[in-house]
Amino acid sequence: MPRNRLSPAIALALLATPALSACGTSTASDTKEVTVYSADGLKGENGDGWYDRVFADFTKQTGIKVKYVEGGSGEMVQRAVREKSNPQADVLVTLPPFIQQADAKGLLQKYEVKDSDQVSGADKAVDGSWISVVNNYFGFVYNKKELKQAPKTWNELLDATYKNKLQYSTPGVAGDGTAVLIKAIHDFGGKEQALAYLKKLQANNVGPSASTGKLAPKVDKGELLAANGDVQMNYAQAKTMPNLGIWFPADKDGKPSTFALPYAAGLVTKAPHSENGKKLLDFMLAQKQQEEVSSIGGGFSARQDVKATDANAVALTRIMDGVDFFEPDWTDIDKNLTSYVEDWKSATGS
Repeated sequence: MPRNRLSPAIALALLATPALSACGTSTASDTKEVTVYSADGLKGENGDGWYDRVFADFTKQTGIKVKYVEGGSGEMVQRAVREKSNPQADVLVTLPPFIQQADAKGLLQKYEVKDSDQVSGADKAVDGSWISVVNNYFGFVYNKKELKQAPKTWNELLDATYKNKLQYSTPGVAGDGTAVLIKAIHDFGGKEQALAYLKKLQANNVGPSASTGKLAPKVDKGELLAANGDVQMNYAQAKTMPNLGIWFPADKDGKPSTFALPYAAGLVTKAPHSENGKKLLDFMLAQKQQEEVSSIGGGFSARQDVKATDANAVALTRIMDGVDFFEPDWTDIDKNLTSYVEDWKSATGS
């Protein structure tokens, strides 16, 4: 298997003192804190996610407390843009193409993370501005209780069965929502064909959602029959959501397919606690933490030398069995993302 992964309210989970630093210029190495802005999915709803373990272990080992701010990938980048003259975050974690967007906007500084040589070239920036810390793949979820079997094609979602029972997160705001647009363009053979389909899908679509993570609970409860997501997040959620199933829409060749959608991290330019940010990045990519990506986080290690064999790793391999993989043109997507999203808004009336 190849290895490559705006709601006004931001889910704010603090693992330290309740206020963000008011100063974005301090680089004092003895300040025992580090702030992470991240896309959702790696922090457990019950405090049992990969982030929860990593941050707790990091604090125990270094004495550095982690302040955590969560939102959609696009939302986190936009927040960092607004704070560019007075940065509040030290580490930024988003899904593609938003990590590339953050880099293009000058939000990331170059830093060669320790053990970065164990991460494949496709999973990190050539200049060291970002690197994948957890590999992941785009997917959809469905309600296993209400549906006898998972949908197989995009066109099945146009059926009246899914009227007001389907939802996907907003392209341009959520990383997984942007992934819906990327996969549709691939599967339908072009942007115009994809937009024509998504226009039809609006008849069944509940409406916009800034957070992908909030859709899975609705699917589990039967409020929705299908929604978009990603393998790592949805697999982790399925531990407490028994009706949640993962599936992949078939591409134009009739085979289920997906693409890598890793959680990629970078050190923020002029980070207020730059040295602590470097230590956290090194820690996240260390052998022990990467071995826990599957066993605790339900994801795929970013390191090529980690060969997980735990029960979650076996189950994840089974989920991905028979699924084809393609690699999006991230350079094109980064360059044209704004126009793609505007075209999507126009086609869907969103």
